[in-house]
Amino acid sequence: MILEYGTEKPFEPFDRYLQFKRPADRSIEGLLDKFRKLRVGNLAELRTLLGPDLDFAREGTHPAFGTVTLSQLLSAWVVHDLGHIAQLARVMAKQYSPAVGPWIDYSPILTDRNPSS
Repeated sequence: MILEYGTEKPFEPFDRYLQFKRPADRSIEGLLDKFRKLRVGNLAELRTLLGPDLDFAREGTHPAFGTVTLSQLLSAWVVHDLGHIAQLARVMAKQYSPAVGPWIDYSPILTDRNPSS
């Protein structure tokens, strides 16, 4: 969007809470497969855009934030993906909650709180 239109055409608005409106009975396998496919496709698309002449300071218009740069958009995309990876790590770790016994207090990923002092 930024590369094609700059600030002339704002980003299309989207519902950032849509995932909470979808059925909760989707399988973890299906969600992981969807994440993998989207990530592979997005990275392939990103590779076609990157080049020595890419202007990371190029600006676009976000419907909620106003003027943003390509650098900010790409950084937000990276952080978004890392957030999903953190979610996956939490889900994987929590399956071991009963197995760790008393060490659960030393495992903030299992308790969502800081380790006790």
